[in-house]
Amino acid sequence: MHDNLIILAGGASSRMKKEVVLNNLTEEEIAQANERSKGLIGVGPNGRPLLDYLLLNAKKAGYKNIIIIIGEQGDLFKEFYGNQDKNNDFHGLNISFAVQYIPEGRVKPFGTADALFQAVAQYPEMNTQSYSACNSDNLYSTAALLALRETNSPNAFIGYDRDALDFPSERISRFAIAKLDKNNHLLDILEKPTADDLENYKDSEGKLRVSMNAFKFDGAMLYPYLKNCPVNPERDEKELPTVLLNTIKDNPNTALGIPFSEHVPDLTAKEDIAEVKEYLKKNYPELNWES
Repeated sequence: MHDNLIILAGGASSRMKKEVVLNNLTEEEIAQANERSKGLIGVGPNGRPLLDYLLLNAKKAGYKNIIIIIGEQGDLFKEFYGNQDKNNDFHGLNISFAVQYIPEGRVKPFGTADALFQAVAQYPEMNTQSYSACNSDNLYSTAALLALRETNSPNAFIGYDRDALDFPSERISRFAIAKLDKNNHLLDILEKPTADDLENYKDSEGKLRVSMNAFKFDGAMLYPYLKNCPVNPERDEKELPTVLLNTIKDNPNTALGIPFSEHVPDLTAKEDIAEVKEYLKKNYPELNWES
């Protein structure tokens, strides 16, 4: 089992920064939403950020080495998790930082695949090892993170049962869905599925599976596809699902969809803050790093 987890936290958070009128947020929470990376918004009972809870679950799942990909203005991460570029000790986790630089001529980062490519360029040892990768603004369970460590498949992702995600149906309908074969190997990922597409994408259990960007990768196998990832013409970004699909074209049956049926708290927009706070209050009455 591998011990490496790369957390993507260098995005622009543009949806979080959109102006909305909400009466369930304090001025401080609104200010944090407008100014901080999403994973650093203080949603815990004691004002600690969401990323604390992801790191706690990662530690419980057995990860030891964490690389957090931050933006060029990401100094606040170092105030929370260690002021050195590499090898900070945070509750027994070894935390290092990679920086996602914005290419010249762009105003926003170049997407999730670019973030991971820049990270493995800064930590080339990852290209000879296996590692997991996930978002900083989702709270994946210990069980899901452990499943990524335990799988024997070179590449994998958590395939969440769409019906178990506790989001409004309109939001869920926009999630990309994965097509798996009878052995749960990935065949395709469909962005923006229509109602007519759904029946053809059900898995062997009759479930629709969506990815919430929780992956396991074989560093050596993935690297050439990461390096040569094309730009999504619609979003003008390089994206990890594209990398994974290009990998399995040349290496079939090397990406497993691990079936999971549970909710994944998500901090995408200001509207999510109160719900995530409530979820943490209910499910994490305290942050216990020793258990």
